[in-house]
Amino acid sequence: MLSPRRVPRQVKSMLTKETKPHIQELSVKTTIISRYAFTAVSCTMLNRHSAAAEGVFQFLIPKNAYVSNFTMIIGGRVYPSEVRPKEKKVKEGKGDEAKPKNKEKGEQSEPEVEVFRMGASIPGRNRAMFMLTYEELLQRRLGRYEHVTSLRPLQLVSRLSVDVTIVDHSTITHLEVLPLRIGKSNTPALPVSTVIKQNKTFCRITFSPNIVQQAKITTSGMLGEFVVHYDVERELGIGDIQVLNGHFVHYFAPKDLPVVPKNVVFVIDTSASMLGTKIRQTKDALFTILRDLRPGDRFNFVSFSNRIKVWQPNRLVPVTPLNVRDAKKFIYMLQPTGGTDINGGIQTGSSLLSGYLNADPDANHHSVSLIIFLTDGRPTVGELQSPSILSNARTAVKEQFCVFTIGMGNDVDYRLLERMALENCGMMRRIHEDSDASTMLKGFYDEIGTPLLSDIRVNYTEDSVQYVTQHLFTNYFNGSEIVIAGKLTNQSADSLHVQVTASNSDKSIVLETDVALRQREVETERHVKEAAAGVGSGDTGRVWGFLSVKEGLRSRLKSQTSRERDGYTQQATDLSLTYHFLTPLTSLVVEKPQVLADGTMAEDTPTPTPVTTETNKKAASANELSDETEGEEDTAQSLHLKKDQPGKVVKRPVQKSITISKTSADGDPHFVVEFPLSKLTVCFNINGEPGHILRMVSDHKHSGVTVNGKLIGAPAPAGSHKQQRTYFSTITIVVNRPKRSYIEVTPKKVILDGQDRLVLSCDTTVSVESGGLVVTIVGKSTVTVTIGGTIRFVILVHQYKNPAPYQRNHLGFYISNSKGLSHDCHGLLGQFLYEEVGLAELSGNATATGDHSTSLRSPILKVKGRSVPVVQKTRRIYSGRQSVDCWFARNNAAKLIDGQYEDYVVSHLFDTGDWPHGSNGA
Repeated sequence: MLSPRRVPRQVKSMLTKETKPHIQELSVKTTIISRYAFTAVSCTMLNRHSAAAEGVFQFLIPKNAYVSNFTMIIGGRVYPSEVRPKEKKVKEGKGDEAKPKNKEKGEQSEPEVEVFRMGASIPGRNRAMFMLTYEELLQRRLGRYEHVTSLRPLQLVSRLSVDVTIVDHSTITHLEVLPLRIGKSNTPALPVSTVIKQNKTFCRITFSPNIVQQAKITTSGMLGEFVVHYDVERELGIGDIQVLNGHFVHYFAPKDLPVVPKNVVFVIDTSASMLGTKIRQTKDALFTILRDLRPGDRFNFVSFSNRIKVWQPNRLVPVTPLNVRDAKKFIYMLQPTGGTDINGGIQTGSSLLSGYLNADPDANHHSVSLIIFLTDGRPTVGELQSPSILSNARTAVKEQFCVFTIGMGNDVDYRLLERMALENCGMMRRIHEDSDASTMLKGFYDEIGTPLLSDIRVNYTEDSVQYVTQHLFTNYFNGSEIVIAGKLTNQSADSLHVQVTASNSDKSIVLETDVALRQREVETERHVKEAAAGVGSGDTGRVWGFLSVKEGLRSRLKSQTSRERDGYTQQATDLSLTYHFLTPLTSLVVEKPQVLADGTMAEDTPTPTPVTTETNKKAASANELSDETEGEEDTAQSLHLKKDQPGKVVKRPVQKSITISKTSADGDPHFVVEFPLSKLTVCFNINGEPGHILRMVSDHKHSGVTVNGKLIGAPAPAGSHKQQRTYFSTITIVVNRPKRSYIEVTPKKVILDGQDRLVLSCDTTVSVESGGLVVTIVGKSTVTVTIGGTIRFVILVHQYKNPAPYQRNHLGFYISNSKGLSHDCHGLLGQFLYEEVGLAELSGNATATGDHSTSLRSPILKVKGRSVPVVQKTRRIYSGRQSVDCWFARNNAAKLIDGQYEDYVVSHLFDTGDWPHGSNGA
């Protein structure tokens, strides 16, 4: 017998002294389906104190990812989020109140992660749950994919778990879980409690340290980053093409090709701010890079401050031992001093490289040319205006070569470096102030130091595809990957012709083949189903949407005219809204709960304060993202809590919070119906037979929605007047619009079968969207199904650890929002949604007591012209958390419901047959 785990006294002391809400559970679940990662984060906080307390949910997400959903559940109410187009801010006030154009230090730093931060008041002795989902297409670098989960809850967590599932069309050839990464260092070994399960195309990694194991790593809650590296087998030829739901994704990463020689000019900032660690680490990296230059390469060095120095004027030199030795001397003698002439540095480097290419026209055809530009600051000498610097760079480069930019530290104009790279076919990389710059510089060079192909063009059958993402690429570097996505215009076509043309050293390469679309779709569906218990749909359409948004934002950044910019802005905004992505052009709006001074929830919150979460990369250096953005062109995706300010007008209607309705069927089952117009609540029991399937909501003809519930039996408790109990063991929801979908809910799992088939555990917390449906699971608590935004059902999950003989795991069904259901809706609950009822008294027989006679009067409910005797009762709903006073109709709801009990029994769980129109006498 195992002894129970003991929590050390010091850990107990820290937990009891905690004044802020305690994180009881933090679950991070990622499913990576063919390189596309869906991550669902669930955080449950407990406010132990009687007074309300501010709970702050904070989570670091990769900067390349997009948030796709955020939901809060506080005080029994669900607060969903909404993605809206970002409105341009109007600056208010003068002088110090307006944000300056010249940014202060740190305002433009761009970290590899962004902070999602949301705070909300938690009522006394209550819980709050925060649920966040984000999506990311993993980029292949140095021959592998990297997935990072940041674990920085800032406190010890009672139940902490990370679950990473990888499912791929290709064989997984490499898998590595790194030690926890904390700043510059790693913990010495594999993270404790890590479990890895793997087969050919599937692997699952779990990390679930208990509270004692967390405390051994750190008591601050800053556990670090949980990092997984993996790679897959590469198909020879045109690569891997996946097809699903009218979209395709093409992964192209050839290998075993001869290396193309390169012509490279290193342009290095040697201004005074580089003094000390920065210049030392830069020199170390350059010494290493020199050793890695190949014999066919040509190179040169330029240093810039307020003076420009060129190692070998007017030429590029071959890689020889003598030249490498002389270059080391030049690097060693670099001394930081003076200001920063960014324009002069890039102009000099471009002149060197273009001069060499013009002098030897063949060099451009048989090699790859690039500039690697490094700086730690913003322009202070020479040309200071970014538009002029960018224009001068474009003129100097003339599309002859690519410019790769590197920024070091926090005092860098990253927008300038990013635009310079994008406009000249390169990419930008940031090195943090406290990072190991030498290792990161060398790593970046390794990514681009081995060109295999140039001038890559990928073509598909004409008239068979549309809206194809970028398919022309200047270079392909070893260890990277080209990803293209598009829509299929002819989904009935049997094949798709794919052609790839490129240059490799002194020859041209043409690869082409016909892809069997039906076979590829079947294979893709099979691999998606393998991940059915995870998060996300594996839909190639979302990959296309993700890439298209990224491409639109890049084009917007590069645009030279306001008309171009507006076009790309509209395109990227529309796609962001379609896929519910939080991007630099959208805002995430979520309602704030109102908590009273005594620590309880406000009963009625008709116009709660809107909360806008906003991220601004300019302020990210402090990991605190600013409350307001200066202007649209400088903003990144919005993630930080925005406080209400006097004088501000909310232009859009505030989204109401979701309070779980009283209209429900829960327990034995006990039915409760709320009549808001009549201000009455009615309740009744249905004593059904185990195995019967009851029609709860029937609106198949109009809204396309049907809800059925299957009964399970259990013996009645001792002393009960009933012979047996019945509960709902399964609830099914059939949706016919816009596409037919089926949802089956049991106390253990949710099966969503529509565009994709997903099997989700009720023990986990996750939110998924498929074909107009949103299914949100709060682990072991609720399943919320939202249909088209106007219909919402909440299913309570009742699970027992040690059930009594008369108890069964079962479900409760609540109608939260019925606006989308028609007035012809029927079913045991649906028939009452738009009805009005009245209450009257019926005189009974007179009885004599002495000289007086008393008339007995009993209440009568008037419904649809029928008179139903009722009595007052109190019902407990929401797992006993709330009491409801209601008028109870006896005898299996005789005369209250249309027809008889048998009229509501259907043949199977997915039956959508019409109501048989049974009638009752009045």
